[in-house]
Amino acid sequence: MAARLKEFYTAEVAPALMKKYEYQSVMQIPKMNKIVINVGAGDAKENVKVIDTIIEELGLISGQKAVPTYAKKSVANFKLREGSKIGAKVTLRGEKMYEFMDRLFNFALPRVRDFKGINPNAFDGRGNYALGLKEQLIFPEIEYDKVEKIRGMDICFVTTATTDEEARELLKLMGAPFAE
Repeated sequence: MAARLKEFYTAEVAPALMKKYEYQSVMQIPKMNKIVINVGAGDAKENVKVIDTIIEELGLISGQKAVPTYAKKSVANFKLREGSKIGAKVTLRGEKMYEFMDRLFNFALPRVRDFKGINPNAFDGRGNYALGLKEQLIFPEIEYDKVEKIRGMDICFVTTATTDEEARELLKLMGAPFAE
């Protein structure tokens, strides 16, 4: 499935982008660099086991083991100490990145209630796209009965595009369901 998406990029997406933006070299064509999935857990300071379940769920969703993230600073108001575990993240590249992208666009996002498309304006100005999900239950790998708490996640698509317009076109050609 992921190989199909990578072949689709080389056969369809890259030539379409080359023609539309009139690049001088094939190295100028934007491509997907990586996908970073991040889950933050504010309640992890009371219960350390929360991070383990987040890492397990991220592993099921992404097909790759997640790593914990740690607090950089101590914040007394949040009862947070420097170096304590506060979340987990996973970085996908290559085949796993394309496989996750395919599952996200074709299976997970259509399962969101009243889904009309993802926000076409969530680009950072440098060709990267950020997407926030409210719950992990939209992924078919997560069993509803085993979920302790519904958690959201941030998904960041990092591309080699230099402008938001090029990145939007790249993601659209790759199958991203942008809202009109």
